[in-house]
Amino acid sequence: MHSRVDCLSVDSNGSLPKKVDVTVVGAGIIGVATAYELVRKGLSVLLVEKGYVAGEQSSRNWGWCRKQNRDEREIPLIKFSMERWAALTDELGEDSSFRPTGITYLSDKPSDITVWSDWVSRARSFGVDSRMLSAQEARAASCGAAGIWLGGVISPTDGRAEPSIAVPLLAKAACKLGVELVQGCAVRGFELAAGRVHAVVTERGVVKTQTVVCAAGAWSSMFCRRHHIALPQAVVYGTALCTGPAPEIVNGALSLPGVAIRRRLDGGYTLGLGGRGTVRISPQGLRYGFNFLPTLRERRAGLKFRIDRSFLKGPEAFRRWNFDERSPFEEIRTLHPDPDPRLVSEAMAAFVRAFPALKGIGVARSWGGCIDSTPDTVPVISYVEEVPGLFISTGYSGHGFGIGLGAGRLAADLINNDHPVVDPSPFRYGRLVDGTKPAPSKLF
Repeated sequence: MHSRVDCLSVDSNGSLPKKVDVTVVGAGIIGVATAYELVRKGLSVLLVEKGYVAGEQSSRNWGWCRKQNRDEREIPLIKFSMERWAALTDELGEDSSFRPTGITYLSDKPSDITVWSDWVSRARSFGVDSRMLSAQEARAASCGAAGIWLGGVISPTDGRAEPSIAVPLLAKAACKLGVELVQGCAVRGFELAAGRVHAVVTERGVVKTQTVVCAAGAWSSMFCRRHHIALPQAVVYGTALCTGPAPEIVNGALSLPGVAIRRRLDGGYTLGLGGRGTVRISPQGLRYGFNFLPTLRERRAGLKFRIDRSFLKGPEAFRRWNFDERSPFEEIRTLHPDPDPRLVSEAMAAFVRAFPALKGIGVARSWGGCIDSTPDTVPVISYVEEVPGLFISTGYSGHGFGIGLGAGRLAADLINNDHPVVDPSPFRYGRLVDGTKPAPSKLF
């Protein structure tokens, strides 16, 4: 088994400044995109990462950039994000790796066809170009996949990108514009003055700042908990893998029962399993378990539960630390969870069943990842009213890569007091703690 993912490396471009307008904690797709959009607005920005750029989930996802089958609350933001993806290569002056090759879902289950048809009907009002496929059209769009397809859904303008390339390239572009990137440096917390954010405390020193953006992925709830801020968050440990170079049977991305397939730039395929993963029993999970009951009931069939040493050491453990001592963020610089070998085998078996001609292609690499989720599976992109100067952008629930560019722009708009690119109310932090009943999405 392999648990590490090779990323395009990004050099840190400076030491800690004494003062900046905004400090972004976490250099995954969300933190990087936020820093990039903030510096384009003329703000001074420090981007701090305890490990390295895109070291965790941002390089471990499937690389799908999709509008279809998303929660309706996310549709306006993903539409904008897809526009940003389409323009990114020209904007950066380098190949971002994004390809608008389309995404197709096929199924032999009537229940899937019903759900997708309902979604397409509701999404039509947003101007989304997804459409249903008849059984005959599904066969034509199957790329020759073996199966009796009852139908499907397709979005020709959705696409794919290489997570381990796109995020580092965006980070490099942000640095060229003036973002000060410091890697291998944990932010232990922030300080208040007159009731609002005044500075961040890192393992290397203190930086004065007006705004702190918590874009720490699976570590976000722990970061907030240090300051007595509740952030209901769960972590699901997922598995993905890739093959070596193989004949092109799928040019874009294709979802079949039991496996999701994406063509890679290196000539192989990335494979994943939708709705499958492991929940590790943890203090954080026990604290917020009630919040997640509706979602848990919906997705229980695809989850396994276990308890291990992460109960005491990891992003969901309960830990206390002072600013002058080593924090949990320094103990685990980068999460490298092991992949689930059973899921690796299941994905490859489903892939070969669909495309028997590729039998024997084998697994080149497999890896695990940590998917940070909210009770309603919709992210938080919001100020925390109780702590002026604290902004949270997290909980993307497995949807963060594709929507990340739009999320960065929305965060930057709100921080800079600009007119937001989309209505931010679906992403407000308060909904998670003010008694609002979560409305879990059935789509992911």
